[in-house]
Amino acid sequence: MVALAVCLFAASLRASNWPQWRGPDSSGISAEKNLSSEWSSTQNIRWKTPLRGRGHSSPVVWGRRIFLTTAIEGEVEPGVQAPKHMLREKEFLHPDSVGADRVHTLKVLALDADSGKMLWERDAYQGAIYDNRHRKNTYASPTPVTDGRHVWVYFGSAGLYCYDREGKQVWKASLGKLGTMGMGVAASPILFEDLVIVVCDQEFSGEGSFVTAVDKKTGQTAWRTPRKSPVSWSTPLLVRTPRRTELVVSAADAVVSYDPATGKELWRSAGVTGNAIPNPVAGHGMVFVSAGYPTKRAMGIRLDGAASVVWKHDKGTAYVPSPILYGDYLYLMTDRGLLTCLDAKTGEVKYEGARPPVPASFLASPVAFEDKILISSEDGDTFVIKAGPVHEVLRTNSLGEPIYASPAIAGGRIFLRGEKNLYCIARP
Repeated sequence: MVALAVCLFAASLRASNWPQWRGPDSSGISAEKNLSSEWSSTQNIRWKTPLRGRGHSSPVVWGRRIFLTTAIEGEVEPGVQAPKHMLREKEFLHPDSVGADRVHTLKVLALDADSGKMLWERDAYQGAIYDNRHRKNTYASPTPVTDGRHVWVYFGSAGLYCYDREGKQVWKASLGKLGTMGMGVAASPILFEDLVIVVCDQEFSGEGSFVTAVDKKTGQTAWRTPRKSPVSWSTPLLVRTPRRTELVVSAADAVVSYDPATGKELWRSAGVTGNAIPNPVAGHGMVFVSAGYPTKRAMGIRLDGAASVVWKHDKGTAYVPSPILYGDYLYLMTDRGLLTCLDAKTGEVKYEGARPPVPASFLASPVAFEDKILISSEDGDTFVIKAGPVHEVLRTNSLGEPIYASPAIAGGRIFLRGEKNLYCIARP
């Protein structure tokens, strides 16, 4: 009986945590009940904590502890500039590419989930960053990952770090100078058993791209598999099939599955053709990938060893926000918040082009709970959408502060990172 009670408690604890990008299984879906689906800047706000700097990383939550990252920009560093990038045979410099000529402080933060009190903050890195970032990106965009005892944070060329829950740095590891065409990084680290896995795709040519796993206790490289995929920003997905666990990585040229224990390639399929930014999702024996620029494409790929493409849909996809698979339906969202609902198994359109109540732009990815889908805009509005094959907006919740990071759900609360503050939303 004691052993059963311990197991039930452990299962309950896992269910109430949000330990990585898009939650326990990277789906964006919470199984929690009785969450608040109504709030404003004053209603159902349990607490609000100011955050210095900028970061698009989502909060991760384990028990009473929240971890996230932020980047603080300093003065110009004389003589420092970003590396040159080549687009085919011509030098490429995006007009919104900035940041490499300044000093940056990259921080790891821990807060109390009950009160919002800042428990500790640590400077992981201070100095110039190897490459630029897009003006709307940040140097703290990858979301941390935690197992409750430690937290791992990834800052691209500035390194991969491990801290214990009290803020002591356990190790740091350099993954090299990563060229991102001046757009910065966004793919988050994930955990598999005793490994931390990171995708490091580089440059338009794919020269130097790789996916790697390091020992989570020491930071030593466990395996490193070279790739030829162009720079991407999509977080890899662990998919557990009846046969095995697979690491699925989306890119423009190919969708590739690896053995997460060894880095060995298992299969590859057609790529998303555009910039791989949205995260894959999986269910019904399939994995779903998408891209929104410069071409739009969503695909359903069967996890049958042959990686057969079951269906394609070439509109309604986003440049940045990831799709969400909820029940039998896959929901795509454009960067303007237009929703498309597809039958996940067949790709059949249930509805498409459903608009939010007010014009808006979106960077955050949707989350879902209790038959509701939440999409949060850059204006600070969260639209609550009824899940299912008929589109219905249930309500609009306004914080009055821009939202760029995706929400986290844990312990009966919704955690929303605004531009300047972290909010805890809960019923009274």
